[in-house]
Amino acid sequence: MATAIPRKLIEVTYEDYAQQYLRSLPLDHFMEVTAQATQREITLASLALVKARRKDVHVFNELLVQYPRPNQRRPGQIVPDNMVVIFNGKIRASSSFNTPVEDAKPFWVMEYVSKHNKRKDYEASFDKYERELQVPYYLTFYPDDQELTLYRHNGKKYVTVKPNKEGRYAIPELDLEVALLDGWVRYWYKGKLLPLPGDMQRELDEERRKVEELQRRLEEAERELAAYRSTSQQPGRRNGKTSR
Repeated sequence: MATAIPRKLIEVTYEDYAQQYLRSLPLDHFMEVTAQATQREITLASLALVKARRKDVHVFNELLVQYPRPNQRRPGQIVPDNMVVIFNGKIRASSSFNTPVEDAKPFWVMEYVSKHNKRKDYEASFDKYERELQVPYYLTFYPDDQELTLYRHNGKKYVTVKPNKEGRYAIPELDLEVALLDGWVRYWYKGKLLPLPGDMQRELDEERRKVEELQRRLEEAERELAAYRSTSQQPGRRNGKTSR
């Protein structure tokens, strides 16, 4: 009968494997083209708004995922560009997300692929997500070709998600939809487009302008009212007419 390995021992062992993985990475692994960096920024800004509304949503950026493999001592390893985990509790991950010691598994992984800088073997990644980790949702985006694909795991393999009547790809468990807009993957939460920081700043500036205009009109009205009261209270004036 196999003896269960203590959680602490698993954590120490997986941390050692994580450090080995980090040391083995070539320098060009840390280089990404502008398109990849921009899409990552859009994703993180958008999903931060989802996190603010749903405390069970956890978002990670280029975090190493380690998981056990049958008959293998060394864990499987993969680094998605972005990853979402749904869990109403604390995630232990620090330098790596180690599935044997977490209470939840990756729910959605995202990869942004550029033909100018292929840092990963994306065919191998697809196989790991589909067969080994069985991540429920997998998104790939090729900025150069403007190609967006969302996959859903049906329990056996990945199938492509079809666009809805709005032309967006839905992830019902997150109340989220994704689609291309102005050349980038954008996100809709409960049917509404999630704004980016620049959009939010413009909206705030516009609201501030409206408030300032309203304040100006209010002050002008108060001055006119004060002038009217001053005139109407002058001696010898009744009902707006001068007595003779």
